[in-house]
This record gives sequence, C-alpha cells and structure tokens, in this order.
Amino acid sequence: MKELQSIINQYIEKGLYPGVEWKITHREKAFQGKAGCLNLLTGKPLLSNSLYRIWSMTKPIVSVVILQLIEEHKIHLEDAITDYLPQFSNLKVLKYNNSDISNVVDIKNMPTIKDLLSHTAGFSYNFLGDAVAKEYDRVGLFHSSDTTLEEEINLLSAIPLLHQPSTKWVYSVSVDVLARIIEIVTEESLQTQLEKRIFKPLGMQDTGFSVTPENLYRLMTSYEYDPLHKKLNEPSSSPQQIGKYGYPTNISTYARGGHGLFSSLEDYSKFAQMLLTGKTKTGTKIISNSMLKMATTNHLKSSFFPLEIRNFDVEMLEENDLESYGWGLGFRVMMDVEKADNIGSVGEFGWAGAAATYFLVDNSKNMTALLMTQVFSGLPDLKNDFYNFIYTNF
Repeated sequence: MKELQSIINQYIEKGLYPGVEWKITHREKAFQGKAGCLNLLTGKPLLSNSLYRIWSMTKPIVSVVILQLIEEHKIHLEDAITDYLPQFSNLKVLKYNNSDISNVVDIKNMPTIKDLLSHTAGFSYNFLGDAVAKEYDRVGLFHSSDTTLEEEINLLSAIPLLHQPSTKWVYSVSVDVLARIIEIVTEESLQTQLEKRIFKPLGMQDTGFSVTPENLYRLMTSYEYDPLHKKLNEPSSSPQQIGKYGYPTNISTYARGGHGLFSSLEDYSKFAQMLLTGKTKTGTKIISNSMLKMATTNHLKSSFFPLEIRNFDVEMLEENDLESYGWGLGFRVMMDVEKADNIGSVGEFGWAGAAATYFLVDNSKNMTALLMTQVFSGLPDLKNDFYNFIYTNF
C-alpha cells in the first residue's frame, strides 16, 4: 500500500488533484488511505469523513431502485416509458445526427425501461455537443437548482430523441427519466425512496441530495483542471453553470436521477460491498442474486461497440476508457480484458462521476474499490494507475 500512497502523492504534488481518498476491500479485508487537502486555498487536510459530489455515481443507486421495483412486479423491463410518462407520447427523432432540431422523423418504437437502463433510449446529454445536446442547453435542461425532477422531465419530453430507440448506445439523461418513474410508481419523492430502500438499510448516513450547513466543512471544493496552464482552477458557480460544474448543497427539494447525490468514501463503499451479494452486512436483502447477475451482464448488441463518451464538438480523444466494456442495467461491465491490456477481470463492473470519482466491483476476486476526489476534466491517468495497481497486487 506504500506504493499506492506514493503513486497518489505524485498526483497531489504535481497539482493535478487537491486531495484523493481511496479504499480497496478484498476478501473482507479493507485497505484505505488519503492524501492532500479539501481546499487548496486553506490547505485544510482531508478528513476521515470527507464529503463529495459523486455526480454520475448517483446513477447506479437509482438503477438499483428500478431493479427492486422490477422484482416487486411494479414495473417491467419491456414497459414503454409512456406507460408512466404520457407526456412523451409525441416524441420525434432527429433525422440526422447533426441536422436542425426541427428536422425530425416519426419514432418507430417507444423507449422501454430496459432502454433507459442501458442508455439505448435515444436521449443525449448536455455535454455531448450533438444537435439534441445543444437543444438541452438552449432550453436550460438541468441548469436550474430550484426546479423539481418532474419539471425537468416535462421539459425533456418536448425535445426530439437523438436516434431511434434500441439502435445505438449513447450515454444520456435516461436515468433522470427512470428517477421520475420511481416517483410516479411509488407516489413518493425520489429522496424518500432512496432513503427507504438504499441509504437506511445500508447505514449510508452521509448520502443524500443536500448537505446540512453544519456539515459543509466536510465537503471537498470542486476544481477544474486547466490543461493549458497545467493547474487547478475553482470553476464558476453561477446559476447558468449548475448543470455543468455543480449542484446546490442546501435545497431540500433538489433531486436528479443522473447526478445530484453527495456521499462519503465509507458510505459509497457500503453500497459497493452490497453489490457483491445483494445484501447488507447483516444479511438484509437489497436485491436478489439473480437480478444482480442480470444487471451486471452486458445487454448490448455487438454492433453498438466500441462504447465511447465524447463531445462531438472536439476531436476524438486518443484513449477510450470504455473500449473493453459493455453495458448492463445501470453499470459498465468488463467484456474484453485483452482490449484492456490484459488488466482486469471479465465481469468486473461499476461506474464513475464527472469530478473523477470512481468505483468497481469484482465478484471473481470478492473485491470492491473506490476513488474519491473533485476535479472536472481530470486526467484519466489517476484512475488508470489506480486500476492497474489493483489488478497487479490483488
């Protein structure tokens, strides 16, 4: 573990990250550490209970609740989204990937719950740079801190899809749609459902869509890496940038499906550990083994590969971190270890967050691993070095 500490210390010393916290649990033995600070200006060191905006690591948690509702026969994988959200009945599809937003064709089949979990529903994401993504930005989708999830999904329902459902994989806002479906089916808020179904049973006391004023001192400041000047800058926190750089700390009504949760290393580790067995440490079932296995198995056609997440307005990145992965029902899933330079395990699954948070679960090794920090446009090298260390030493 001294080697891992040394690797991470180098990133801190080079000014690439303010602070980093990590934990590896292997065969019920835990190895963890931290380096750096919560805030570069004050130099305040990382705490043992630091808090982080986990961004897209919200998605697996929301997806597990959907899987629970499927097990309870309250929804079904092949249900159309219009069964729950009739406002999507008039959905159109963009004629070409970058045609004018008004140049549309009729939809052939409505997206299903499975499409939403698999990111094959046809939606896009604000940062992807295609015509639909630009329309999301134009109407201010997910830019506000005081709109409800219902209001945002109603806004989304009037925008065309990027592609016909079930024909392509595009990382998207589909989990936000799933979150709204949770509210409709259960007749309760997303916050309430996550608390009842995930946070309380797992003892995740520090995970939620807001941080109380007395706990703000525990929250790591978010930074953006400037590759030109090779330094970290504190990103703008203007209201227009809510969707891009942050989300509010203290608005009790705020909830999203694709991002929005705050968590700690220990809390998210409890969630990751649950994903090994589907149970809490005390044996309470969160999700069945059979559903867990189905959710962490690739569901995509070979024609969808390789998966990639990139902005169409910029040149293709040299490295594609998803080349060796498929996608399950809420998680990336390792399929081709050879494409990962023979590092990793087939079936390893997990996800990451926009500010360089990251987790993996590997049943074959009875192992979970987490990395927590807060840097946008973070260099992938840290995650890659962490991953390589794990599979070289465990």
